Amino acid sequence: MKTDSVFTSRILHVDLDAFYAAVEQNEQPEYAGKAVIIGAAPGKRGVVSACSYEARKFGIHSAMPVSIAKRLCPEAVFLPVRMKLYQEVSVKIMNIFNEFTPDICQISIDEAFLDMTGTDRLFGTIEETGMMIKKAVKDQTGLTISIGAAESRFLAKLASDFGKPDGLHIVKHGDELGFLDQLELKDIWGLGKKTMERLTDLNITTVKGLRDFNENSLKTIFGQSAGSFLFRACRGIDIGMYETAAKSNSISNETTFQEDVNDRDVLELVLLELSHHVMFRALKENKKSKSISLKLRFSDFTSTTAQKTFSHYIHSAEEIYSHSIELLNSRWNGSSTIRLIGTGLLSLEDGNKPEQTELFEDAFEKKKKVEKAVFKLKTQGEKITKASLLNNKIKPKKE
Repeated sequence: MKTDSVFTSRILHVDLDAFYAAVEQNEQPEYAGKAVIIGAAPGKRGVVSACSYEARKFGIHSAMPVSIAKRLCPEAVFLPVRMKLYQEVSVKIMNIFNEFTPDICQISIDEAFLDMTGTDRLFGTIEETGMMIKKAVKDQTGLTISIGAAESRFLAKLASDFGKPDGLHIVKHGDELGFLDQLELKDIWGLGKKTMERLTDLNITTVKGLRDFNENSLKTIFGQSAGSFLFRACRGIDIGMYETAAKSNSISNETTFQEDVNDRDVLELVLLELSHHVMFRALKENKKSKSISLKLRFSDFTSTTAQKTFSHYIHSAEEIYSHSIELLNSRWNGSSTIRLIGTGLLSLEDGNKPEQTELFEDAFEKKKKVEKAVFKLKTQGEKITKASLLNNKIKPKKE
């Protein structure tokens, strides 16, 4: 079997193609090949959470107001978000990944990094490995995935955008700069709108042109954090993205927007998704917590965090979401543009640790039992829908 001896590490970034819409088309074959839009219903205030590739041909994209999406494609099929269904399918796919490597860093419901270093004797070259994973997902779920492969997470994530949907792109050892130079600056992950405008003002229009600036110059122009990021990104140096804190006593999830955001509907919808993901991980790892955290990074690369500790344990995604919104309100002025948002649980404790209980079961205990029941059914492969959170939150307001 061939091996990739030249690779010092083998990192895959796997992206589930148009995930929400693809799941709906897979569940409801009559929507296959049609423009499918997931989000608020037409006529209501809200944004597009996700859309199929057929819808994207009309210029529709996530975070777009539904009213505009309707004007662009009147014949589109509009469907509500079914988060529990998407999580169920996501779990199934992550379990498939686990058949290839235990070193998985899931960064959102529809993407993950797989560290395949040292597996070449098991699965062959990185290309052969990627094809095997793609086939396994297709055979077991009917869905397609796009994979980027490189020696770092940063480059692997950029590579996964090539050839979508159902793509596989490999950045070989020694080809890093050549790969970067074929990208437009706007394609560099993490570059926000304001940074792009500043680069344009400086007549920096290509990745290669950005490399003409040394690190000190970039730090002087853009500040310490942004300057360091730009220096490393245009050279393909790993920027430390999504460094998992497996050994830390916390569970968190975050999203970096392709374009800076200051739309509350978008931020609230993303927090809703992140809250579900964090709660699911806590149940999966049998952890519980009394503390919630929020992280924001603004367009100028400055960051702020907030946290809150409660007298009771947090047992539902609804609690994480509602308290994350409170923390968002305390740290965001409503006008500053945001490039990254994240939420999480801190100071984790063993999920089996006894809790002080009252004579009569309170609401928190009920929430815990419901969430655990949902998790148990989901991991057994049964299809369920627990829509109370979505029904409450995605109405006038509201990937």
